[in-house]
Amino acid sequence: MTEKELLKLNKSEMLEIMLAQSREIDSLREQLAEAEARLEDRRITIEKAGSLAEASLKLTKVFEEAQKAADLYLENVKRL
Repeated sequence: MTEKELLKLNKSEMLEIMLAQSREIDSLREQLAEAEARLEDRRITIEKAGSLAEASLKLTKVFEEAQKAADLYLENVKRL
């Protein structure tokens, strides 16, 4: 609405507009809160995925070292 149109409104019409705007603001706040919650869930998921990937890499290194130790043991057994 233009400024002229707003000035022509009576009190009850202005209150109706203000009430509608208030409802819209409340709705937008709820939507924002939901979006922020979903964003936080995604952040946690991404952090967990990063942690899992790091753990997987560390575990792979442990298995590689264990395999090397087992191979060395077998070589020593064969030599004896």
